[in-house]
Amino acid sequence: MQTIPVLSIVGTSDSGKTTLLEKLLPELKRRGYRVATIKHDVHGFDIDKPGKDTWRHAQAGADVVVIAAPDKVAMIEKTQGELSLDEVIGRIAGVDLILTEGYKRGNKRKIEVYRACMERELLCRPEELVAIASDTPFDMGVPCLDINDAVGLVDIIEATFFKK
Repeated sequence: MQTIPVLSIVGTSDSGKTTLLEKLLPELKRRGYRVATIKHDVHGFDIDKPGKDTWRHAQAGADVVVIAAPDKVAMIEKTQGELSLDEVIGRIAGVDLILTEGYKRGNKRKIEVYRACMERELLCRPEELVAIASDTPFDMGVPCLDINDAVGLVDIIEATFFKK
């Protein structure tokens, strides 16, 4: 079984991680890649709506609830604790690339989003990084591209994960 490459988009809160993902995804899709995303939320979340059938299934005791439609499938699984990133990745199939938002302490390669107005040090060491997406230049042996340069960043993603 082939391993799906994983790239984490990391940065501090409000640095622009989601905005960068919104720019990378259309460019990756334009180039023909199937992409999954994983959003890490340390605060927890709830996507089911009280009173709806799937919510009722979970309330009645289902540990896994799946809702399937002609154009998409969603699964909600109760867990005993937080799954590791690799455990979450293991549930994904049929894609060429997995992008995560968060997991800054994870063991996957990263693009760090950095804004000068945040006035902080980089979160990652150079050896963890594929690139830096920033509004200010960095010279640390890692490509540093403008935070809006989705084409250039996807070129680096392709060179890192898909080109021999």
